Amino acid sequence: MAELDQQELHREMTAWRRDLHAHPEFGFEEKRTAAFVAEKLRAFGLEVAEGVGGTGVVGTLTRGSGNRAIALRADMDALRIAEQGTQAWRSQTPGTMHACGHDGHTSMLLGAAKLLASEGGFDGTVRFIFQPAEEWGRGALAMLDYGLLERFPFEEIFGLHNMPDLPIGHFETRSGPVMSAEDNFEILLKGLGGHAARPHAGQETLVAACALVVNLQTIVSRRLSPADIGVVSVTELVTDGIRNALPGLARILGDCRSFRPEVSAAIEKEMRRIAEGTAQAYNVAAEVAYTREFVPLINDVGLVDEALAAARTVLADDAVRVAAEPMTASEDFARFLAHVPGCFVFMGNGGTAPLHNPAYDFNDEGLLHGARYHAALVRRRLGD
Repeated sequence: MAELDQQELHREMTAWRRDLHAHPEFGFEEKRTAAFVAEKLRAFGLEVAEGVGGTGVVGTLTRGSGNRAIALRADMDALRIAEQGTQAWRSQTPGTMHACGHDGHTSMLLGAAKLLASEGGFDGTVRFIFQPAEEWGRGALAMLDYGLLERFPFEEIFGLHNMPDLPIGHFETRSGPVMSAEDNFEILLKGLGGHAARPHAGQETLVAACALVVNLQTIVSRRLSPADIGVVSVTELVTDGIRNALPGLARILGDCRSFRPEVSAAIEKEMRRIAEGTAQAYNVAAEVAYTREFVPLINDVGLVDEALAAARTVLADDAVRVAAEPMTASEDFARFLAHVPGCFVFMGNGGTAPLHNPAYDFNDEGLLHGARYHAALVRRRLGD
């Protein structure tokens, strides 16, 4: 097996990442990205399957005679955000950009594939999973529904995400709950609109909607146990009113986060009760639609220890740490963990703009760290 020049690999990964950044694609539209990934994987000598769950790609690499298989996963999709960057590799697609670093995640995993294909050092099979549509929580399910686990079986799965404000070369994860479930809601208030000068003649919905927004805040503060983590956020309030006409229709939309199904169920139950009661108080009707978009991401305890140990072989010991608390962001990787054990980690992106910010850009200095971590993890879990 030939040992790769690490500096040359970093230069190559940087070129890949910047090409992907310049050509972002939204979820299930990642045709160019998927073709780019498949071409690279085949050039490295992997078996490649395309169209897995829509635009997903799976590369398979086997060395030795071991019968164990593990999976490494990266996400490929971009966001519908207009980029504000001025760099030469800024988005060439108006209104769409890689604002979450999935271009970097994809390039890290491609780098790991090239590294492992060239150098080996493991006995068994690695599945390189390039997932579409992570941002809106549909890509993992699409791949699973396609038959990912049956067609490309594996026993464990590992993923990572870049983290702004965590220094380059730093790494953290934790056992148990890492990222929360995400639920979405839409509450429709229906009344009778009318002239702004004659509110008594109708059943306008704006005052009721404002009261309901405030009342919803009592779900976490008064209905959930202080020992449970829960978030209820109203993010939109839209009516059909105009300057001199009171609305007869109001839509309240928002987002809820939790780590336990019982908490999610309690939030929904209280939301329906409060919406109905508030609507009755203001003599309007209420309809509640409540959906569950992401499940909680729960790391396997034993595989967290393995991930930490692998990270310490390629990063400074004092740069690898256990995160103190879970976060209330959500991640589609959790869908895979409902089927096989695994571990999700965070790697430093340095002092960049925040994720989902129009000025964000992945820090290329972190690319080689991610590729080397992936490779170290494979060699640890599939030791030859």
